[in-house]
Amino acid sequence: MTELARATRGDRRPESLAAALLEGSPTALARGLTWAEAGGERAEALLALTYARGGRAHVVGVTGAPGSGKSTLTRALARVARQRGRTVGVLAVDPSSPFTGGAILGDRIRMNDLSLDPGVFIRSMATRGALGGLCRAAADAVDLMDAAGRDVVFVETVGVGQDEVEIMRVAHTVVVVSVPGLGDDVQALKAGILEVADVHVVNKADREGADRTIAELRAMLTLVPTPPGVPVPPVLRASATREEGIEAIADAVEAHGAALATSGQLDVRRRRAAEARVLAIAGTLIAAALGDPGRGDDGTLIEQVAKRTLVPHAAARALLAKARERERTSHV
Repeated sequence: MTELARATRGDRRPESLAAALLEGSPTALARGLTWAEAGGERAEALLALTYARGGRAHVVGVTGAPGSGKSTLTRALARVARQRGRTVGVLAVDPSSPFTGGAILGDRIRMNDLSLDPGVFIRSMATRGALGGLCRAAADAVDLMDAAGRDVVFVETVGVGQDEVEIMRVAHTVVVVSVPGLGDDVQALKAGILEVADVHVVNKADREGADRTIAELRAMLTLVPTPPGVPVPPVLRASATREEGIEAIADAVEAHGAALATSGQLDVRRRRAAEARVLAIAGTLIAAALGDPGRGDDGTLIEQVAKRTLVPHAAARALLAKARERERTSHV
């Protein structure tokens, strides 16, 4: 650990933590991710000090159905990246319990051997009720890993199936993992997640039915348009537990990243992700500004909606107008 990192161990100022994080301190990165997960002014200040230093990492999303082997594949891809001389960050998102709000964070346990490598930083985060396969702090966490100098950041999502498309708003390259033997394999991918894939992996390809799954995916991909300059997503077979087929997947991921850069699609994806992220944050801030709806107008609007004398859309617009007015008068 550097002198700067040691000096900031007990320092809770965002400026000190940002300096250590930008130097590459794992301790500072761990604390920064904790701040990001907690949110609030301190987290915003840290991101403001580090955001401009990001934008260099290749962000790779790994998503797919539960039990498809996403964690094992992510671990194997991280190992290959390290063999190729790249530093790695891994953000593993685990589901939260609907009863306690906690999470087992088992992905980190499964990747425990990687944690001994100083070139790999692994962090698990709970969804905390967020939908779409990610947690609310995922984008901030990726930015901090990027600013800390990680060359590749893998984001492994929760296995939630067809609705798991939020990853395309964070990752540059999305790897969708499927396995044979789960009924109508391709049908499970049709509603949205098929279109977000840049690389398809049929894992556990030693199982019966793997060839059929691969053939069906390739047939369906002929119906999905691809941006100019970006190749049709390849469909690759793998056995992640045996680390078979991993090199070919790593090559496809790197080739896709290179194609994005040369075709200009990387800028398109970054702008799309930035727009979605800003709108999501704006929605959160608006919700916080409104607070208790009854506080905004003594409950009259809510009562009118309940009695069906006012449509919800009109009530929401009225509440937003009152929130803006409170914000304006507070700064006068």
